[in-house]
Amino acid sequence: MSDSTTTTSESQKISTISDLTNVTQTNTTEQQQATRSARSSILLNGPSMKDQSSSSFIVSLDDRSKYRSPLVSRYASVEMSYNFSEMKKFSTWRRLWFWLAKCQKQLGLDITDEQLDEMERNLNNIDFDVAEAEERRRRHDVMAHVHTFARCCPKASPIIHLGATSAFVGDNADLIVMRDAFDILIVKLVRCINRLSQFAQEYACLPTLGYTHMQPAQLTTVGKRACIWIQDLLMDLKNFDRVKRQLKFRGVKGTTGTQASFLQLFNGDHSKVEDLDRMVTEMAGFAKAFIICGQTYTRKLDAEVVSVLAGFGGSIHKMCTDIRLLASLKEIEEPFEIEQIGSSAMPYKRNPMRCERCCSLARHLMTLINDPLGTHSVQWMERTLDDSANKRICIPEAFLTADIILFTLQNISEGLVVYPKVIDKHIRQELPFMATENIIMAMVSAGGNRQECHEKIRTLSQKAAERVKIDGLDNDLVERVKNDAYFAPIVNKLDVLLDAKTFIGRAPEQVYEFISREVEPTLKNFSSIIPHKPADLAV
Repeated sequence: MSDSTTTTSESQKISTISDLTNVTQTNTTEQQQATRSARSSILLNGPSMKDQSSSSFIVSLDDRSKYRSPLVSRYASVEMSYNFSEMKKFSTWRRLWFWLAKCQKQLGLDITDEQLDEMERNLNNIDFDVAEAEERRRRHDVMAHVHTFARCCPKASPIIHLGATSAFVGDNADLIVMRDAFDILIVKLVRCINRLSQFAQEYACLPTLGYTHMQPAQLTTVGKRACIWIQDLLMDLKNFDRVKRQLKFRGVKGTTGTQASFLQLFNGDHSKVEDLDRMVTEMAGFAKAFIICGQTYTRKLDAEVVSVLAGFGGSIHKMCTDIRLLASLKEIEEPFEIEQIGSSAMPYKRNPMRCERCCSLARHLMTLINDPLGTHSVQWMERTLDDSANKRICIPEAFLTADIILFTLQNISEGLVVYPKVIDKHIRQELPFMATENIIMAMVSAGGNRQECHEKIRTLSQKAAERVKIDGLDNDLVERVKNDAYFAPIVNKLDVLLDAKTFIGRAPEQVYEFISREVEPTLKNFSSIIPHKPADLAV
């Protein structure tokens, strides 16, 4: 058993496999054994794309008779579902108790190797039925698990949770789980940015209508617009990585954060208390622990964690809304499978259900920030317990929602379809109006009068606009210019003047510069996790 909790994605996966495959509960039904076998197989062999949703796990009829959160039953990945599972949570509690006892022994407390060996052998041997019965009896989740652990570790029973308070396991386990959750998200976000970067470079030079106020504006390129999305996601990636790296361990602090109980255990030896805090922190894989805390670590940290997740939700909502709008114009579409049905009533429809799902989940994610902000604001003095129930819901939901969005986004980014001819048609509807200034300049260069030319173009433009808006016909401004003898000196230059690529400015150069100077250097830090199988949705 490793003394430290690893932080890399691959090591985390190995740890997860070990946690699942070493479970040896005494009262296990055949169905539970089959479920664990299926989960272990998924983790050992890598989930198939249809297994990315945890709904692929075996579900009993009894389970289907109860409400199950769609975040887990329908959408979430195997790895994120496990990360917030009871097995991960309570086995982490036991690891914390084991690390605490191991360090206490090293610092001179009367704890035997036999007691430590007994604890280590039973880290995953959790009888959840006993734990639930104990909690009903004692109305205290931590003490219920202390007694449950003690039942399978009778020799170690006297030293389990020695000097600790509930927040030692509760808070420290939450910090480990949040750190591991960020590792899962970062891997997926890197892959999405990588896929979108490939898309941006492929279409860096393809002109398309730009929109301001959702009205046609100057031209941009399909790749440049994608870079707007990528830039937001890069900011999210940096925020995820920053918050994860800055996470501090609560450590070994005691009832109100003063470490008084541990100072008493070590007979007033402050240096041993400091060493204990540092050693347990290092075993948990953290570089630093909070120096100051009440009974809990400051709940402002939870607000910061959910804040960056909510900010990511905003990025996703903007990007996927853009794709939905472009899909309505038939310029770009998300993947649409051969047997996929867009509407039960209208067979021809190709609804952007993936982007709609992302927007729907992103709205939920963005609203979750109110929970930790409110919780932090009402933590009276050293702590109140009204954080607990809210935190159990808010934090897992935030990470699970972000995880679902990212897997769906990867699927979208790997299969975006572009329709250049439709895009060109829309450009041709608007470009003649945009080209009027170029036409005026060309006429002046050919010896024309600027004011006279301006009036001619204005008159023709108004007639062409009337044809488009009132009669519903195509923009014929170019034909009107060609048929007007006044513009005879430049008729042979109109094709050049109306070349869409002359209206995109430095958009292609900006794409290549952005990818080379900002995206690629960032992705190099994660090069080992970019290769991956395509992301096919389970539902």
